[in-house]
Amino acid sequence: MGFYKKILLLGKDGQVGWELQRALAPLGELTALNRSECDLANPDQIQEVLEKYEPEVIVNAAAYTAVDKAEEDTIGARRINADAVGELALYAREMGSLLVHYSTDYIFDGSKPEAYVEDDLTNPLSVYGKTKLEGEEKIRAALCRHLIFRTSWVYAARGGNFARTILRLAQERETLNVIDDQIGAPTSAELIADVTAHALRDVLSGRAPGGTYHLAAAGETSWYGYAKFVTDRARAQGQTLALAADGLKPIPATQYPLPAQRPQNSRLNTHLLERSFALKLPHWQHGVARVLDEWQTN
Repeated sequence: MGFYKKILLLGKDGQVGWELQRALAPLGELTALNRSECDLANPDQIQEVLEKYEPEVIVNAAAYTAVDKAEEDTIGARRINADAVGELALYAREMGSLLVHYSTDYIFDGSKPEAYVEDDLTNPLSVYGKTKLEGEEKIRAALCRHLIFRTSWVYAARGGNFARTILRLAQERETLNVIDDQIGAPTSAELIADVTAHALRDVLSGRAPGGTYHLAAAGETSWYGYAKFVTDRARAQGQTLALAADGLKPIPATQYPLPAQRPQNSRLNTHLLERSFALKLPHWQHGVARVLDEWQTN
């Protein structure tokens, strides 16, 4: 295990970063930093951190994720999602380090009828998607050793997320309108972290190649289907909801306009990841059910 003693994790307090602290800890000497300790908006601080810790593996779980705010804050989003990532990639190339980075389904426009594969044409519809794609491109242009994981519809037991919001609203309202024409797979931060650790071992040992991979739970649903699963399970667990039995209403995304346009199809084909790392990814309902059960017992 000596070939990956020093691991630097950035963005430790985010949904994925929090789970990565657990998953990466057995792999070596882990240093996990939050935004105040390493702010990707601050180039000088990035360089100071890299020089101080001299990481052999950099895991970047930090990002500008305020999708709608990014439409007005292009400079801020590009600084964190693209320019800072490029600086990490240049360091990784110069030092022979491995850079692990997370990207998104938002780099696609969602017009493809099937699930997206890694080499499909990109065409982001939003500033967030464009800056995340620029970050990917800077990593590849730097020619550093890297693992890029594109994921979608991320949630965790900790912090705010769609399922928690739906449960709260279902306890307050008799009817809820939820978008039914955007399709994807809710993917847990826990799954992302565990796959990252597994893939990291294989790449560093030479058993699998680096590169870009799609990482999402199996299966697919709409936001409406996701909400229905959450509320149905809550009722089955005996929770009292104000939401009427027929109170969940499917609506098109056009009835719920937001500043940033979302892809209608966020499905990611994970066959390359599963083949390369000998994995079988669980169905999205498995992870969501676990989180709901955890909330119920706490």
